[in-house]
Amino acid sequence: MDNRVKVGLFALVMLITGAVDGISNLPSIALFGQQLVFFFITASILFLLPAGLVSAELCTQFDKDSGIYVWAKQAFGSHYGVVTIWLQWINTMVWFPTCLTTLVGTAAYLIDPALAHNPTYLVLTSLTAFWVMTLLNLKGFKQSARIASWATTLGMVVPMLLIIGLSALWIVMGKPLALHLDKSAVVPHLGESKTWTSLTAVITAFLGMELAAIHVRKVKDARRIFPKALVLSVMVIVFTMGLGSLGIALIIPHQSIVFVTGTVQAFNTLFTGFHVAWLEKVLGVMLVFGSLGTMVSWLISPANSLARAAEDGYLPKFLVEKNTANNPSRILILQAVVVSVVLMVFFLLSSVNGSYWLLLDLSTELYVMMYLLMFIAAIKHFIKAPVINLIPGNRQGALTLCALGLLACCITLVVGFFPPNNINVGGHWHYGELFAGGLVLMLSPVVLLYWYKQRFGAAREVATIETVLS
Repeated sequence: MDNRVKVGLFALVMLITGAVDGISNLPSIALFGQQLVFFFITASILFLLPAGLVSAELCTQFDKDSGIYVWAKQAFGSHYGVVTIWLQWINTMVWFPTCLTTLVGTAAYLIDPALAHNPTYLVLTSLTAFWVMTLLNLKGFKQSARIASWATTLGMVVPMLLIIGLSALWIVMGKPLALHLDKSAVVPHLGESKTWTSLTAVITAFLGMELAAIHVRKVKDARRIFPKALVLSVMVIVFTMGLGSLGIALIIPHQSIVFVTGTVQAFNTLFTGFHVAWLEKVLGVMLVFGSLGTMVSWLISPANSLARAAEDGYLPKFLVEKNTANNPSRILILQAVVVSVVLMVFFLLSSVNGSYWLLLDLSTELYVMMYLLMFIAAIKHFIKAPVINLIPGNRQGALTLCALGLLACCITLVVGFFPPNNINVGGHWHYGELFAGGLVLMLSPVVLLYWYKQRFGAAREVATIETVLS
């Protein structure tokens, strides 16, 4: 008898939604105004559903260990697997600064909104916050499930519902709008490359579905329940993030949106309009608390992911040795150093929004490359698999979803090189050089991982075998 706790439909929907949904993405999506409606629908069909169902199906194809590294390694070997795990780790290092600057930008807005435009303030306070959180993890601080739940509720659920509800009330009461929806504007001119830049912001908001798929083994009657839960989750994500970002776009002119404070900007406008301006401080504290709770719990996950590469001889073992608090201290320090360097981007472009978009774009490109490798590995698995457990349409349905996912990844990789017209990036050529240079810089360490494996990995494997035999 299977005594494991089974996850029901509602709990599964919440787990999937919680892994993807996030209020910090709303301002960067709101920047694109009417176009976000079309691209939310497009990204849901081409990316969100395929990523969720394909990763969940891959989880069911393996009896024990699972995850992106295992799927890629089993399909094409450990070299292929280590590229995927590196992409998953390094994209997180680029993503952390966007969360940090949103956190300190929100805090600044409560004190002096002008600080949110000051790169020196953003970098120094972000560095301080990240190193403090790193030191807490080094000392063995573990975020409890209760703290995580409160952080999610106060930092995401309540603000998301508030911004949707108050925006709707704003429209009903006939208050002035910064954006007017019409059919011709909602369906953009798809022949223009700049139009597709909107897809980058939406795809960014949808990343992380493969992390939620690990729960599929806890689902009773997964073949029936998981696809239903995934569809409901997509509806919740599209509803909350779509309406939330649209709400910001309706009340703040796109040229006035600041990525690091866009959410609290919107609440400032709403609360002032409804004559409850005092609530802005309360909401700001909730957002800061929610961001801190999310960040602290995220620090260990990428460190443990990179440890997979060390297990197969791609990294020195001393890097992943754990301290007395049972944490990979050297990896945590390495992460803090990398994030500190990445934060210097805020001194390279002429605006905070431009620097923020560059990091968001780089993180998305790196993550999408990982998904590209995942979909290719999935095709090989599904062709060989004796049975398809979850995906409607069996093998044909599974391969169709992989094809849709690959199409979305390829489009996103191409449009990533084109910054939005309404963001000051200091010139498109300058942006393109920084973007291409960033990608090369983030991808090049893979060559060193291969070199270390060839130079020292074989000797470590022999030593391990001899130890076992003795």
